[in-house]
Amino acid sequence: MSAIETEDVELLVIGGGKAGKSLAMDRAKAGWDVAMVERDKIGGTCINVACIPTKALVGSARTLLTARGAAEMGVDLPGEPTISLERLREHKESVVGGMVDAHKKLFADSGMDFVLGTARFVAERTVEVSTDGGKRRLRGRDVVVNTGTAPAEPDLPGLADADVWNSETILHLERLPESLLVLGGGYVGCEFASMFAVFGTRVTVLQGRDQVLPREDPDVAGEVAEVLRRQGVELRLGARASAVRREPGHGAVVVTLDDGSEVRGAELLVATGRRPVTADLGLAVAGVELDDRGFVVVDERLRTGADHVWAVGDVAGSPQFTHASWNDFRVLRANLTGGDAVTVGRLVPYAVYTTPELARVGLSETEAREHGYDVKVATLPLAAIPRAKTLHDTTGMWKAVVDAATDRILGVALLGHGSGEVVAAVQMAMLGGLTYQQVRDAVITHPSMGEGLNLLFDALG
Repeated sequence: MSAIETEDVELLVIGGGKAGKSLAMDRAKAGWDVAMVERDKIGGTCINVACIPTKALVGSARTLLTARGAAEMGVDLPGEPTISLERLREHKESVVGGMVDAHKKLFADSGMDFVLGTARFVAERTVEVSTDGGKRRLRGRDVVVNTGTAPAEPDLPGLADADVWNSETILHLERLPESLLVLGGGYVGCEFASMFAVFGTRVTVLQGRDQVLPREDPDVAGEVAEVLRRQGVELRLGARASAVRREPGHGAVVVTLDDGSEVRGAELLVATGRRPVTADLGLAVAGVELDDRGFVVVDERLRTGADHVWAVGDVAGSPQFTHASWNDFRVLRANLTGGDAVTVGRLVPYAVYTTPELARVGLSETEAREHGYDVKVATLPLAAIPRAKTLHDTTGMWKAVVDAATDRILGVALLGHGSGEVVAAVQMAMLGGLTYQQVRDAVITHPSMGEGLNLLFDALG
């Protein structure tokens, strides 16, 4: 059997997530010889099994809520609005499929060598790729690891044999179960709990901590919990699972809790975090170090310990948001083209797409106090914002944390309609170093959700 010939390229990207695919296309268009290897998700995790399909389904849930509230807005609809599983699936797949097809064209137009296959390092900066057509060996002058993360499965007796869902397999939408258990009350668990409850499923969240969304301030997490309860979600806080089993004949899933009690549901969604996709990459051969959780160790310039090997996105321990990965792309592009960019000091916002959504940027009150700040805190019920009243959508509250010494905004948590859009305005104010008074006194369009920032910061005087 003849040896596989090594193909040399200027840039080799392993994994086609946001940072990797953006860098590969950018450098290919600039004339570099680029190869990008992707195992199975053309366009990356976000497009296929994360942000895009889930938010498409969140849009469906919100449309259903809007239809149910039509009479309150003076609109009569024939019959009770319901969910069609077939059309729901078609909606999700049309969004995802359209974006995947667009990426295939973008990849081809960029001039890169796109390789659909599984890569494993066999030498420094060299991978062997298994494809449907055989094997290829690629070596990069510079190599970027961008393999992302996958749903983590906790070590629970019986779980592996119980045929349960994770945050990716649930998106197959095989059925809308009568009842759903959600193991984990973090961001993913809360999003799916809210969505399926609106769809009509009876949802129970099993959360080991004493609040949902453990990273949030207790008052903010409490507001989210109340939103979920009003949607019909049962929250079992402080409930730690000790075992899982599926009853015969694909019957109910039974979760045993550490107090010996049992909870039953037609299906179980495991939403207990994500793990890095590094186990089968052969990174030790490439001289790349992993931390104790399996993430690639990088410095503030996204360099690994191996010469000319970089890592970006989730697998590098960056905040697990597509927009953070997009910024990683910008940092690495600069560093590959003579610049000196770093990831430290980034102000990364995020949103949790429950209905309504929670948007956050900067420090929470808890975090600010832990950092030693003397803080001023303002809160505002969403019902105080005129635009929310016009929409009959007044669920939620806004919270701002300000440095008492400088009047600079340290962070906000915005729960309510349109908060994912409004948070960008606060982010820009923080990046610009504005005081809260400058935002308070800004002339903001009436009636808009953004106008609520005037009211929020006015509470501080």
